[in-house]
Amino acid sequence: MRTGEGLLNLLFPERCVVCDGISDRPGKGLCKECQDKIIYIKEPFCMKCGKQLRSGEREYCGDCEKKEHYFIQGTALYDYGSMADSISRFKYGGRTEYASFYGRELYEKKRQWLMAIRPQALVPVPVHASRKRKRGYNQAELIARELSACSGIPVNTALIRRERKTRPLKALSQTERQNNLKRAFKICQNDVKLKTIVIIDDIYTTGSTVDEMARVLAGAGVTRVYFMALTIGRGI
Repeated sequence: MRTGEGLLNLLFPERCVVCDGISDRPGKGLCKECQDKIIYIKEPFCMKCGKQLRSGEREYCGDCEKKEHYFIQGTALYDYGSMADSISRFKYGGRTEYASFYGRELYEKKRQWLMAIRPQALVPVPVHASRKRKRGYNQAELIARELSACSGIPVNTALIRRERKTRPLKALSQTERQNNLKRAFKICQNDVKLKTIVIIDDIYTTGSTVDEMARVLAGAGVTRVYFMALTIGRGI
């Protein structure tokens, strides 16, 4: 470790993204005690949304068997339960430095998936202007920019905006989520030349947000819409 880096770490010690304690492995983002606590999504997973499946005999989760999505395919990195506290601190507690770890992990674990898709842009799920002012940042955009720095794929935040402030989705039913998101997003460009994009978000649950974005993007001429989520719930 260089002297400057060592001094910086003394003044602003790096925290573990899992427990938020002072990391005993500078530059890694995780302390030794927490490195095995993260649960990664691995096969078998839903071939549509990427949710972890209990059985390898199925191709799709229960949600994707019942619902037709507007996106082509999605993938996710972590099981939500193992990273829920981390995401909460990142999203609501100002731990923006976590984004560096998240973006690096996404690139390392999902590089082949990205190479196969060859997206022209990463499009973070936008937050309403009032919410961004209150929070100070858009967590999806921070993740997207870190992933962009690793992959070289540009981030596009000018393509689509959140036009209407929506209610938090956590306590809403599937139907309520869909109604809540109607007319929530608006394309900001008259002539959209992008054909393949990856939507970036921190959490995927039912897919209502990604679906509504994908529907609006498809209407503007984006023919291939995928998504990448940092965390995802389990399939049934």
